[in-house]
Amino acid sequence: EVQLVESGGGLVQAGGSLRLSCAASGFTFDDYAIGWFRQVPGKEREGVSCIRSSDGNTYYADSVKGRFTISSDNAKNTVYLQMNSLKPEDTAVYYCAATDDGSSWPVPTYGMDYWGEGTLVTVSS
Repeated sequence: EVQLVESGGGLVQAGGSLRLSCAASGFTFDDYAIGWFRQVPGKEREGVSCIRSSDGNTYYADSVKGRFTISSDNAKNTVYLQMNSLKPEDTAVYYCAATDDGSSWPVPTYGMDYWGEGTLVTVSS
């Protein structure tokens, strides 16, 4: 059974930093695409960042470029999202998602096969 468990969310002041972790189990961590998505009430879930194992390619939404960094530790089966210079508009529930088919790039929301439960990030002004 594939499981994705997010951690690292919390409350931070604007300008601060958080690092989210996504611990994966139950699937081969050698050929995958893992992404971070976020959602606020009343809005669609949006892609934030994605990483693909086959070529190391990464994707960032325009709204987070230069502030967020995605990375992976295959030995720990964990993907991280380092979030710096946080803004109140970054407030959302952040979800980790995975697929073993990263051919569509960046992998859209509907292309992800497995999802975590989410972790709340709140940025105060």
